[in-house]
Amino acid sequence: MRKVAALSLVLALACGVAFAQGTKEGGAAKASDYPNKTINMTVPYGAGGTTDLTARGLASPMGKQLGVTINVINTPGAGGSAGSLNVQNAKVDGYSILANGMLAFTTMPIMGYTDKTYKDWDIWIATYAPNVVVVPKNSPYHTITDLVNDMKANPGKVTIGTAGIGTGGHFGAEVLKAVAGVDYKHITYAGGGAAFTATLAGEVQACPQLLAEYKDAIISGDVKALCTLAEDDIELAPGVVVPSIKKAYPDAAKYLPMGEVTGILIPKGLPEEDLKKIDAAFEFAVKDQAFLDFCATKSFTVNPMGRAESQKFLDSFVPRICYLMYDAGAAKVDPAKFGIKRQ
Repeated sequence: MRKVAALSLVLALACGVAFAQGTKEGGAAKASDYPNKTINMTVPYGAGGTTDLTARGLASPMGKQLGVTINVINTPGAGGSAGSLNVQNAKVDGYSILANGMLAFTTMPIMGYTDKTYKDWDIWIATYAPNVVVVPKNSPYHTITDLVNDMKANPGKVTIGTAGIGTGGHFGAEVLKAVAGVDYKHITYAGGGAAFTATLAGEVQACPQLLAEYKDAIISGDVKALCTLAEDDIELAPGVVVPSIKKAYPDAAKYLPMGEVTGILIPKGLPEEDLKKIDAAFEFAVKDQAFLDFCATKSFTVNPMGRAESQKFLDSFVPRICYLMYDAGAAKVDPAKFGIKRQ
């Protein structure tokens, strides 16, 4: 019995030493070396749109803080769902990050693209940009009522260009439809930049995308801004004021402010230790002076939210926008299927 007890003690001590060495050398106590290679940040639209601009503004200072390069990769297609699903289906290791607008991203389930919701992601919100309805400089429309009157006279024929189904521009068009009781012909492009280029060329009669995408063109007079879906008028430069849609349609107030909040996202599953590194990099980036100056030139509002705050914001944001699209017939799936309740 003494030999058995002694042998048991030896084995226990040996196991303890092995466990301690494993923990020290390669077990749970080993510090993560994330990140140790290039990170890819996917923008699910073409270059030049609000999401692309926000991503590029964040990538450099975040990479600086993390000590690696962050490459911004444009992957347009299917209203932003193609690139978003690429990240959703990638290995959750922190090297594949999504940049997206919350309007487009959080409505993907009701558009039939995925069964995952925003609750399945870790999210950091960075910027906000309001919708602005613009038309070519030679357009016969001078006010938002001019556009609406033509839409009423020609139901479903006036062309409106956006970055795609479920994007910020599409929401802008649907607000106009709901407020004025009009319909339109929806022309989609591979991003806000492409939709704006089409407007400049006269391919479409109006574009309700986001202010950051064409602020300079409004100031220069290359396009005319008919209204914003912000709650108040926006002064872009001395003598260049974009009126709120409320001035022409007071009932629009219940939908305002309407615009895109944009940030970065990673599917849940990354270790908390690594998430905290991204937290720190994001916090550094949104305070970086170059990023702040860039946002100011584009008329972005910098409104940073960490993971917990972003989820809380989306809990109130998502029901409003999902039911707007569902009630308008633009969404395929009842939001209630995903536990989203009317507010």
